[in-house]
Amino acid sequence: MIWIAMAVLALTASGIVAASAWKPALVQGPAEDRTLAVLKDQLSEVDRDAERGLLSVAEAHAARQEIKRRVLSVGRVKNTGESSGGGRVILMAAAVFVPLFAAGYYSFAGAPNLSSIAFEDRQAEVAQNREIEALAQKLLQRLQADSEGGALEGWMLLGQTFMKLGRASDAASAYERATQSMNADSAVFSIYAEALIVSEQGIVTPQAKRAIARALELDPTNPAGTFYDAVGLAQAGANEQAYNRLLTRLDEVDGFAPWMETFVAEANRIGAALGRAPISLSDYAPVMSGNSPGPTAADVEAASQMDDVDRDAFIRSMVERLATRLEAEPDDIDGWMRLGRAYRVLGETDLALNAYSRAKELLVPVSSEDPRQSVILQSLEELQSGQ
Repeated sequence: MIWIAMAVLALTASGIVAASAWKPALVQGPAEDRTLAVLKDQLSEVDRDAERGLLSVAEAHAARQEIKRRVLSVGRVKNTGESSGGGRVILMAAAVFVPLFAAGYYSFAGAPNLSSIAFEDRQAEVAQNREIEALAQKLLQRLQADSEGGALEGWMLLGQTFMKLGRASDAASAYERATQSMNADSAVFSIYAEALIVSEQGIVTPQAKRAIARALELDPTNPAGTFYDAVGLAQAGANEQAYNRLLTRLDEVDGFAPWMETFVAEANRIGAALGRAPISLSDYAPVMSGNSPGPTAADVEAASQMDDVDRDAFIRSMVERLATRLEAEPDDIDGWMRLGRAYRVLGETDLALNAYSRAKELLVPVSSEDPRQSVILQSLEELQSGQ
């Protein structure tokens, strides 16, 4: 399978070069070109996060597979013909993240395995998908039969299920029903906007723009809303405005948030077209300074000069510094998550369990749509099962 994937990528790259030779240059360049560049940056970000212990092995694997799936999807779109409309030049940066998004939105879309899979495993996967499809249909019928329009949580669950099955258009329809609830908050509208964007191959449509505007009206600090607003501006040719939009939001953050890395990558992609110097995460979230997520550049350089024993001791000292700070600032849910990941990297299962348990205790005020919730619960489940 890896050779098939490499062949598809090679054909995609050739198609982009050929298209650029036959088409007049656009202000923003071919959409596929830009999307592949973003996806390449995202793969690098995942690798760096995995090396720093910010992502577990399972989290990193899932993220890589999802990004690779999107790379192949871009290749398929390229081969089906030219994109209509010169303004359609930026496809959605994947889920991230994640978190943002890390985290969250990625987990909804799934990640088809690119490596060889046994026939029995494929059959089991098909059977499982059929079961999920059947359950989703039953849930849809129950929600449609509800005289009060169906519960917000039910429509959100249905949307998440459709996203997992790769049915983005159906997911968007479910999320649209969720937005009609009086209890629909900013996150509901930004998730709806994302589903619309995915269903349109990364294009921020007028309908998606309206959802984004509503999300930001309800919560101007919603990072997903801000991100897709910037993507939409860039697609419309307003690169300067899109660039400033991202940097302004980064300036508003006090400390570190998982979605910041996606913002930095997108700002640098847009900034390159504007001739701007690259920015870095450390410009907005200085590392290892009180509540930072990782080592400083000096720390990394020092560690590279050490032997294995000294390096291990050095890393443990940094982890201990984080643990000490969290005892003094126990309400830092992101800090406990970072500590849990660090302990997992070090093989300290009991300490990792304790750290994630402390993070779980802080989930009470967290929205059910916050991607950190699923990450914490999944990590606890993996640790308790010995994975």
